[in-house]
Amino acid sequence: MNIILLGPPGAGKGTQASKLVADRGMVQLSTGDMLRAAVKAGTPIGLKAKAVMEAGELVSDEIVSGLIGEKLDSMAASEGAIFDGYPRTEAQAHSLDEILASRGRVLDHVIELEVDEDALVERITGRYTCANCGEGYHDRFKQPKAEGVCDVCGSTEFKRRPDDNEETVRTRMAEYRAKTAPILPVYEARGLVRRVDGMADMAEVSAAIAAILDN
Repeated sequence: MNIILLGPPGAGKGTQASKLVADRGMVQLSTGDMLRAAVKAGTPIGLKAKAVMEAGELVSDEIVSGLIGEKLDSMAASEGAIFDGYPRTEAQAHSLDEILASRGRVLDHVIELEVDEDALVERITGRYTCANCGEGYHDRFKQPKAEGVCDVCGSTEFKRRPDDNEETVRTRMAEYRAKTAPILPVYEARGLVRRVDGMADMAEVSAAIAAILDN
């Protein structure tokens, strides 16, 4: 089973990918992580990517495709792949077809976690964590039982991520729409796209994804 998981930042894509890795033994192929790992390991493609990045240029589709091919070659045939952050353009979508076909694999599903932008803004801008133990809270959905005191460790220090603000979240949403707009029609035409309510409870989202994969 090979799938593409789509969704804007904050939609819960990372959580769902981790669950698929844990529950089904799938392998998450996040191009950003793979790029860093290849550079660190000094693989031939990693060295090529390092030179490009050090020159301040964008890593080419050819390099990214090579990384994905390298990773798929290291996986067992029985292991499914979750593509995260790739493809982002129509050209990359066609590249992925070739990469998979040359390894006897096919793309089974493109799953998009749909979100309501205003609700997502509220979800992200309201979150904060205990500065001591990292327990997560939310202004509206999950406040400490005793005001200003962490339920887990009793600390009274809390913190928020600086980029968890409305302007940043809306910018990320716009970027996501701009990046996925070119590839969705490619997969829609093949009947591969399935949509899941990303605003639902985490367990419900997992169940909806499982139903798609088991169908």
